[in-house]
Amino acid sequence: MIIDPIGDLLTRIRNAYMARIIDVRIPYSKLKADIAKILKKNKYIAEIEIIDEANKKSIKLTLNNVRTTKYVPTMARISKPWQRIYVQAKDIKKSRNGQGIYIVSTPKWVVTWYEARSLNVGGELLCEVY
Repeated sequence: MIIDPIGDLLTRIRNAYMARIIDVRIPYSKLKADIAKILKKNKYIAEIEIIDEANKKSIKLTLNNVRTTKYVPTMARISKPWQRIYVQAKDIKKSRNGQGIYIVSTPKWVVTWYEARSLNVGGELLCEVY
């Protein structure tokens, strides 16, 4: 049983980058799929595929050029299951002077920090990727 599914997602991606593994499989949830779409849109991963085998869904992530890249993205969980961190839209700052992104879970959807700020909506600060 996984206590922190988002932390597990980030750890699996980080470990795959460190081990130079191209494909990663993660148990499916809508929140994980939304986070993976944000990572793909910001070019931290190359491809997302949702696989349904024997009524058990999983997410297959293809990482960016793991054989030749020397850059491994750093992924840090901010809001933990035992300590939630909530922010308002006006309080969301740039991540690493604009070099990274914050992923925010708003009441309607999961977005990056700059989208949350432009939509003027706050929420739970899930993680930081840089």
